[in-house]
Amino acid sequence: MNSITNPTVIVGAGFTGLFTALHLRHQQFVQSIILIDAQSRFVFKPMLYEFLTGELPEDTVCPTYQELLTGSDITFEQDRVVGIDLKQKRIDLASGKNYTFSHLVLAVGSNQGYLGTTGAEEHAYPFRSREDVLGLKQQIQICLLKASQTTDEQKRRSLLTFAIVGAGPTGVEMAATLADLLPNWYAKQGGDIHEIRIVLLNHGKEILQGDVNASLKEIALHSFHTRTIPVELRMGVSVKAVSADQLEFQPVDSSTLETLSTHTTIWTAGTTVNPLLKSLAAQIPADHLDKHGLPLVTPTLQLLDFPSVFAAGDCADVQEHRQPALAQVAYQQGAAIAHNIIALHKGKPLQPAHVSLRGTLMKLGLGNGVANLFDKMQIGGKPGDLIRSATYLEMLPTPLHNFKATKEWIQEETFHRYHRLKVAEAIPKLVLSPTERRDRPLVKALAIVAPIAFLIATIIGLQTPPNEQIRPTQPNSTQPSSP
Repeated sequence: MNSITNPTVIVGAGFTGLFTALHLRHQQFVQSIILIDAQSRFVFKPMLYEFLTGELPEDTVCPTYQELLTGSDITFEQDRVVGIDLKQKRIDLASGKNYTFSHLVLAVGSNQGYLGTTGAEEHAYPFRSREDVLGLKQQIQICLLKASQTTDEQKRRSLLTFAIVGAGPTGVEMAATLADLLPNWYAKQGGDIHEIRIVLLNHGKEILQGDVNASLKEIALHSFHTRTIPVELRMGVSVKAVSADQLEFQPVDSSTLETLSTHTTIWTAGTTVNPLLKSLAAQIPADHLDKHGLPLVTPTLQLLDFPSVFAAGDCADVQEHRQPALAQVAYQQGAAIAHNIIALHKGKPLQPAHVSLRGTLMKLGLGNGVANLFDKMQIGGKPGDLIRSATYLEMLPTPLHNFKATKEWIQEETFHRYHRLKVAEAIPKLVLSPTERRDRPLVKALAIVAPIAFLIATIIGLQTPPNEQIRPTQPNSTQPSSP
């Protein structure tokens, strides 16, 4: 039995869980805070593309919790939750530890789903974690190397065909990024970049269909055609099977099964409920679960039958206020949960979580992006990419890490990208995309003026409001002991 008495326990240290913990501590919450996650590193999912491409280093995109929580007096447990008793307020960990909590926050997110597709879980590459990025990067580099060394044309084309399943935001961003990235990597191997194929497959008839980013469809489609390697679209198809060297799919209006030879299938379609939430189903009335098995929560983000238990992000269904799975939503919900836990502890009225969407951002290739500002203005190309990067960096979990990430980003935008363009000019086969050719003067100018890019986010109002910002913990401050 752990000696900490009646702590607030937060399960899952993604955006919602981490920011709930940080907001609680920075608002001087008096109880002990236990933050539990099976991983040792936070994953800034919107910038996993920059980790894949090398635009930002691993420690910037996936910082350790030890770094992020230094000086916060938050206890971090790298462990796996194996059981929760909601009535008894007890939580059991795989290590044998257990806690009796006063408040519980469920922020475990969702898991990758494969829609029952044969072989997809075994052979396809998801893109949700640090390990996913490392595995995909290794697979791509192996395929490019083998392709550059084989004289078998059929095998080479299979190695150079990269399939992406799912045309939601992740699939669209992945396709555009690879269409710029892979030619650069393959040219350095001495290969013919025009043999590379990027194929995006989707069950729906359109990309971004039904998504909060649907208004960016035309910009994304234009981007596909102007990448170094144009992205091929196969819309209205159902993927039936994935193996190590091919993908089988069927058009939804046909009975013909088609085959795509590829050694790399990247899976971005579908999610499934976290197993921990499934294990709680027996403790929650069936009519208090949605059709997917997610617990329904009140506008104050509390479980309907257990007011001391909060849930948000991808693992809860907010009654009448369903929100998209965006970092900015999770960030704001974390702040709201912290406010309501403190109010509940003090016996004060709780407030509904008011989430304000300040726009959406997408990466559409190297140095290319689009910023949709409050659904009123769309800024694409290099300016859109700058706004996207500046806005996401401003959301990083703590001021110190924010500063370090900002420094890395400015280095990339000023020196590294400029150097890459100079190298590209010296390698005949390393063809710049039309966007890179058009933006080359701008990139060079950034070597002088890049620091002002952060003013863009301030001017357009995308900066985090003061009431949601997390201020630095005073090094010598002490927290009151638990009652």
